[in-house]
Amino acid sequence: MASINPELETSAGESRREFECSSTFTESGFEKKCESPETKVPGKCRKVLVRIKEKLLLMKKTVEDRWAQLQLQLQHSCGPGSERTKIYQIWPGKNVFFFGGRLICGPDPRGLLLTTSSIILSSWIFAVYIGDDLPNHSTLIITFSLILTLLVVGNMIFVSTMDPGIIPRNEQACVDEVGTKKKSVKINGVELKLKFCRICKIFRPPRSCHCAVCDNCVEKFDHHCPWIGQCIGLRNYRFYLLFMTSALCFCIYIFAFCCRRIHRKLQHGGIGLLGVLKNCPETLALASFLFACIGFLGGLLSFHIYLVLINQTAYENFRQRYSGSRINPFHKGLLGYVKEALFPPLQASRVDFRADVV
Repeated sequence: MASINPELETSAGESRREFECSSTFTESGFEKKCESPETKVPGKCRKVLVRIKEKLLLMKKTVEDRWAQLQLQLQHSCGPGSERTKIYQIWPGKNVFFFGGRLICGPDPRGLLLTTSSIILSSWIFAVYIGDDLPNHSTLIITFSLILTLLVVGNMIFVSTMDPGIIPRNEQACVDEVGTKKKSVKINGVELKLKFCRICKIFRPPRSCHCAVCDNCVEKFDHHCPWIGQCIGLRNYRFYLLFMTSALCFCIYIFAFCCRRIHRKLQHGGIGLLGVLKNCPETLALASFLFACIGFLGGLLSFHIYLVLINQTAYENFRQRYSGSRINPFHKGLLGYVKEALFPPLQASRVDFRADVV
């Protein structure tokens, strides 16, 4: 037999020993037994992970220290009374407060959002679609419509975010003790019994009522308006009348130009009502919506003008407080009614919602 090269034999032996040392076959498969140069990599990775963990912990501690310093600076800058509880934060009514108790809204904002969206959308359709079809002074007409829009939205926000005349509660009184007492006052020679509110624990002033929606007793309560989500009472009634008047003028103004465009399409375009619906559906839809708004606002404003002339609130008229032989003790004459409704001095809120809780 030919002799085997010693060098080949030596290399084959070393390969066999390396294979035997590095691995073996088991029932579960191939398994390493001896360490190879590659097995040192996990050790290096472990060191890298430990360093990353240490740096993350250091960063976390730095951020926590910085945040604690920032909180301490804020406490010093706001003063010692910055952590005191305000009245609006624990007010038992259902009102929603904004900007630290400066704005007071009703509990349900859906009506306010719907009304605001309708006004803004109507103004946008008028400026984009109907304004392009105006032959002369289109810029002036659109500018005036934008002014009306701002006036309506401003009055609406003012009415819906101010105190309508909320009466302070008497949380310390006992219902059983106070509720058994009776009180009455005389106004213009007419004796009026004061009703006791078991929720607010007070004897309500004349013409006041407890609103079930906002859960407050409101002075000279008229009604709770779902379209702005706020009670209408002593302090915001005249602004409510201004809102309805401006909204009615806004609707009439835009409705007139919608009718003008529809009339021009029917007369000069030679198309019927179906053609108008096909060519300018936004104008027809806006005119229909504004027609319904004009009817609703016109009837509501007329009703409130009637209430001003007889010096009654909507709640009193609904309950028929002064029907028949009952005398209205708040009789002041026609000019007195108008002055009281439209030009009364703006009274300060009876509840300071931004005051500290004592």
